[in-house]
Amino acid sequence: MNIGEWREALFLERPNRFLAVVELDGKREEAHLPDPGRLAELLVPGSRVRLRPAAAKARRTSWDMIGVRCPQGWVNIDSRLPNLLFAEAVREGRLAEFPYPCEPRPEYPFGSSRLDFLLECGTSPCLVEVKGCTLVIDGVALFPDAPTTRGSRHLEELAISLERGYRACVVMVVKHPGGRAFKPNQETDPLFASTLKRAAAAGVEVLAYLAPWRGRSIRLEKRLPVQLG
Repeated sequence: MNIGEWREALFLERPNRFLAVVELDGKREEAHLPDPGRLAELLVPGSRVRLRPAAAKARRTSWDMIGVRCPQGWVNIDSRLPNLLFAEAVREGRLAEFPYPCEPRPEYPFGSSRLDFLLECGTSPCLVEVKGCTLVIDGVALFPDAPTTRGSRHLEELAISLERGYRACVVMVVKHPGGRAFKPNQETDPLFASTLKRAAAAGVEVLAYLAPWRGRSIRLEKRLPVQLG
């Protein structure tokens, strides 16, 4: 996926979850931050960031912050991107774990939730939840970086779907270039970690893919090992 044009700036502060203050061409500017996660290990004052002009003209902020520099390279911090990357990879037949050709159906209602995708191109319909991961410690990608009851509820829905004849998958998109494996973040969200382990034991497939930012492109690349123990 081509990310398009951007400008580089310096991160100064984060007044709230969705707002960042940066220095661009020597001036203070405000930017929308499209990721509600903590991002504490990435958004350090003085870090280099990437900004994209806002698509909507009548908006408080003129910029979206889409990336931050870490020692291993650039990390995309747009929480909307993982779903787009997954759908693109499935359409292009680049993921051996999913049938091709296939057109993912987004926002599929199931139980009390809307799950990210329904795939109707294999022997069984497949429900998929996609999560973006930006936190990496010692090469291990961790999700979530902040507690998410919604994420745990979706895992429970996936486990229930197995009983109704669906295939069910949760896909972790690791956007940090330093990721070498994935495991749930037990310390930050023990409920999510335990729910993921139970879901996997019931038959929900837990898949992780590296999605590094290379030049102007980001795409799902190699599959990463998953550590649930």
